[in-house]
Amino acid sequence: MEKSKRLLSILLIASFSSFTMVPNAQAVMVSTEQAAQASAAQQGGDHHARLGDMLARAEVQAELQRYGLTEEQARERIAALTDEEAAALVKRVDDAPAGGIIGAILLVFFVLLLTDILGLTKVFPFTRSIR
Repeated sequence: MEKSKRLLSILLIASFSSFTMVPNAQAVMVSTEQAAQASAAQQGGDHHARLGDMLARAEVQAELQRYGLTEEQARERIAALTDEEAAALVKRVDDAPAGGIIGAILLVFFVLLLTDILGLTKVFPFTRSIR
């Protein structure tokens, strides 16, 4: 019992002494402009990194070879881009339509399916019109 009390007291002393050794936190006012600049600088690095990640994809490398470029040449050109140019290129890639022809085929399928269900057309034999 005496040993456990001693052990408990040592643990309490150790935990209280480590609790009091917590460093003080310091806060500094950050203006909106500073926060915006830091965010823009961070995003600029992200744009270059995203472009670099895109180069690692096999289909991108195949397209580069089709245009006579190597991966190293493309990486050098990406490194030479300014942050604004890299951001514009990433935006163009993000805005590009995904899916291409598959999306168009699905759109036509759903339009015909809807018109079949509404009774305006009879393209699919498995539909029943509401009319």
